[in-house]
Amino acid sequence: MTPALDTLHWNDPEPREAAWLSAGGHPPPKRVVEADDRTPADQAYRLACEGTALLWRGDFQNARQLLQAMARRVDRKPFKPGATITQTFHLYRQAQLQRARVLGMLLVPMAADFGIPLRRAPDVRQACREAYGSLGRDAVVSLRELQGVIGAHEWRKKGVQVPALDARIHPHYGVFSPVRGEYVELVARAPLPGVDAAFDIGTGTGVLAAVLARRGVRHIVATDADPRALACARENVERLGLAGRIQVEQADLYPPGRAPLVVCNPPWVPGPAHASLDRAVFDPDSRMLRGFLAGLAAHLEPGGEGWLILSDLAEHLGLRTREELLGLVERAGLRVVDRLEARPRHPKAQAASDPLHAARAAETTALWRLALR
Repeated sequence: MTPALDTLHWNDPEPREAAWLSAGGHPPPKRVVEADDRTPADQAYRLACEGTALLWRGDFQNARQLLQAMARRVDRKPFKPGATITQTFHLYRQAQLQRARVLGMLLVPMAADFGIPLRRAPDVRQACREAYGSLGRDAVVSLRELQGVIGAHEWRKKGVQVPALDARIHPHYGVFSPVRGEYVELVARAPLPGVDAAFDIGTGTGVLAAVLARRGVRHIVATDADPRALACARENVERLGLAGRIQVEQADLYPPGRAPLVVCNPPWVPGPAHASLDRAVFDPDSRMLRGFLAGLAAHLEPGGEGWLILSDLAEHLGLRTREELLGLVERAGLRVVDRLEARPRHPKAQAASDPLHAARAAETTALWRLALR
């Protein structure tokens, strides 16, 4: 996988250029100045807020410290919640996007082999190859994104323990990790309508397909539209010894044919996705949710079930009502057979300081068992 690269331009003092690395597809900054160990944090923060990127030429560890100092300055600005939880959500997301934009202005150079030509720089070549594929020319990347690449590499190496599998799932960079186990546990305990076959729509890491295979489903087609997710799912299926039962295919939602069980865990919050991992959380215009429900009747065998795994966080944020969800189900020619629930255990659900705490504390994840009417 070789990314389609933009080019970053700057003066040093002569005109220079390098490939611009951005897994989320963000455009390169238009203004760039060079910075080093002598650059004060206040100056770096001011330039970043003004939209000027800083290309680091000093010690790598000092760049990390500067990024932390810039983050402290961003976080000094008090967050002012809106009058309603919906307004608070939108303001909070705007603040998080602005924070990411400012901190993304600290850049580091890379050689064509992903080596970093800075003092005390770590060896990130393998992590970058996993995230970006091949390169072939000098490049520049934001230090914040690079830290995410390094963290994803460590997650990929050690994996995430999934109790329902009694095994580890190894997420790739840009693929949502199954760290929230309640939705996996719901799939592990819901009564199966049959064990002949199943579809897993939007498989991601392949974790739900693996759970179904371990439960005895003999043939599973797992689909995804994202090449990163497809590579991740295939690797996990092979690692778990389930390649004989799980077939991973590229598809926008459904594969051809019908199955007695169709499972989908779409992004839970309607809204635009601004980064690669956002696509696992935000579903623009509820496209995936609507597409899954609208297509389910045409892909279910008689007597089969569709399992929709969905958090009700959007309802508590005022972004979607239960009536709207049930309306989509009804218009798709479906009925609700049962609804299994689990309460989330992630830290934010207990963090009273979180501006969205009231919504997170009330959140429930549900597996909706759907059948043809």
